[in-house]
Amino acid sequence: MRLRANLVAGGVLVAGVVAVGILAPWIATHDPVMDANLMFAEEPPGRDFIFGTDAQGRDIYSRIVHGARISLTVGIVSQVINSVIGVALGLTAGYWGGWWDDFVSGLTNLMLAIPSLIFALAIMAILGPGLTSLLIALGLTNWSFTCRISRASALSLKSQSYVQAAKTLGYGDLRIMLTQLLPNMLGPIIVIATLGMGAAILAEASLSFLGLGIRPPYPSWGSMLSEARDQITTVPWLSLFPGLAIFIAVLGLNLLGDGLRDILDPQSRERRA
Repeated sequence: MRLRANLVAGGVLVAGVVAVGILAPWIATHDPVMDANLMFAEEPPGRDFIFGTDAQGRDIYSRIVHGARISLTVGIVSQVINSVIGVALGLTAGYWGGWWDDFVSGLTNLMLAIPSLIFALAIMAILGPGLTSLLIALGLTNWSFTCRISRASALSLKSQSYVQAAKTLGYGDLRIMLTQLLPNMLGPIIVIATLGMGAAILAEASLSFLGLGIRPPYPSWGSMLSEARDQITTVPWLSLFPGLAIFIAVLGLNLLGDGLRDILDPQSRERRA
């Protein structure tokens, strides 16, 4: 029952964040960039501005709503890049073995030894701030977990009878990997991707907080926190609502990933029981 509750709660939270991102142009009450009026600067939450305004008089609610699009884009695109790189390396390493397996394993261990945020900071320092640079940086930093899972799955699956039967029928290596191995390892990959999206959203917020993410004045939850850090005690709503948005999005993705793991991995479910 608890496992199903995690899945339902995570699914509801993630669906809510996705809906907010999709419907942002229609549910936002103000333009998140252009509607700046210093006469309404740092207004507390009220009837006209339900989440208050920032130092430029921009509506915080509208900026958070549009910021959901940026966070979801970063989470999805960066995780797609991570999954493609990790699956390609792990699947081929586990199936072919030999020197290629040794090379991929060494490279994976090296990536695991370097904190992903530090690696992303180094890439962003070279490429400069911006959404494209952010996607590249985050897309190249977290593939090692997917690679390890894919490699372990390929090592386990390649000795199965249906793989040997495919070889007997004359299937090539690429066809075997794509039609016989990959479909049977999608479960763990989906779980890792779901959890990785939450990590990517946190990383985007961290980089934007440091000034290396989304360029102002475009709304980003991390950049909104960065702008509010000097006024956290005097104008608390500047940091409260962006922080809650990050918390809800990451919590939903983690709960969803946890629930999917228990459904797609019977051994994990048995251990918890």
